[in-house]
Amino acid sequence: MACPFYKLLLFVALLILQVIATCKATLITNHDEQDNDGRLTISSSVDWEAAFDPPNLNMDMSTVRNVTVRIDHIKPTDLDDIRTIQLRSEREHVAWVENGTIVIEPLVASTAYNGSFNIVANFLGQTKLFVELVRKNGSTERIKSSTLPVTVIRPERVIDHVFTGSVILLISILYINFGAALDVGALKQIARRPIGPVIGFVCQFVFMPLLSYGLGHLLFPDNYELQLGLFFTGVSPAGGASNIWTVALGGNLTLSIAMTTISTLAAFGMMPLWIFTLGRTIFQRANLVVPYIRIAYTAVGLIVPISAGLLIQRYCPRFSRLLVRILKPMSVILILFIVIFAIVTNLYLFELFSWQIIVAGLGLPWIGYCFGFLASHLMRLPLADSLAISVETGIQNTGIAIFLLRFALEQPAADLTTVMPVSNAIMTPLPLLLLLIGLRLHARTKRRAENSLIPKTETDPVVAAS
Repeated sequence: MACPFYKLLLFVALLILQVIATCKATLITNHDEQDNDGRLTISSSVDWEAAFDPPNLNMDMSTVRNVTVRIDHIKPTDLDDIRTIQLRSEREHVAWVENGTIVIEPLVASTAYNGSFNIVANFLGQTKLFVELVRKNGSTERIKSSTLPVTVIRPERVIDHVFTGSVILLISILYINFGAALDVGALKQIARRPIGPVIGFVCQFVFMPLLSYGLGHLLFPDNYELQLGLFFTGVSPAGGASNIWTVALGGNLTLSIAMTTISTLAAFGMMPLWIFTLGRTIFQRANLVVPYIRIAYTAVGLIVPISAGLLIQRYCPRFSRLLVRILKPMSVILILFIVIFAIVTNLYLFELFSWQIIVAGLGLPWIGYCFGFLASHLMRLPLADSLAISVETGIQNTGIAIFLLRFALEQPAADLTTVMPVSNAIMTPLPLLLLLIGLRLHARTKRRAENSLIPKTETDPVVAAS
């Protein structure tokens, strides 16, 4: 057993060194690019000054607001070489200006320009409005003056609360079933020889944070929000869906529940450790507060229904057997419900999806599955245990990640960062679903083959008739 364990440690150490080297190179490149960008300056040949009323805008998606623009210090000679003047947005997919053409008459140019424009909030994010000059030779320039910051956020919706409440209710019921199916004797054996939980802990709180950090810097070198969203997903504990998928795939449910419980409790220390060490290299401005109460609620929400299931197993054995019988079909139904409802609830985030977001959403869980299974295989654990550890490693508690991001950040950054845990939640079940379908088809084919090999006897109506 010692030899495979040393191999695992060596593999993890080499992987950590590779991730650190890659991320260091990426950070140096990003720093050099920022230095180069910092030397770029925008010059303007006019001395105009623009003022906006209101000085900043906070808008809900799909709303329209009116702003007033005043431009001072305009000289008639400034207009000789100007073709058009526009009020524009830096990111028009976030907010744009209706008919942003500014018309300045030369006769009144020595006074000031006053005009009003409608600003349309299109999608979440932040942008700035600015006045742009288009010269007759086709060149453009911004005037040296203040800009109008625009923040577009998403209003609260009833469907968000319905989705959260329904998932909490269904998962609580399912965890009662888990408690009824829990093998207490096997749980005691795991406590005496905790090889599986130790492997799961290393995979969950060493490998996954490093993997999310490295993927974030490689795929989103210039996007702070997406780096943060992916990193928070990687440092989160295992999700309750891991127990559901372990049951559906025929893994060791007792080991899965034990690892989920340990992972949730360990998150009290491991999440702050990663966030305030490696996480500090991602952000400097965020006023981060780790929601210990939220994590505590998650732990209690895991332990209470399982305890209720254990009581049912002890004092109502017939009802317990019924709960165990419906455990697998209920698990599959809940998986489909969460995936479909999550997609419907967060459809607006699909507008932000890019190939990098899809690759990150796929890469984090899929690499986690492979690493967890490989680590278990090196330690020569049974297939059921390897399946449980693999699923436990790849599935993250995206609910905690989303709550952390929305708790720590202001809007719209809070919503923008959640695109990563949402992408992760959508992509996570895909390989498991394909594996489940393959196992079901294989089991059905095997049953048909076995039935075809059973010889017919004289009691068979067909044989008797002949």
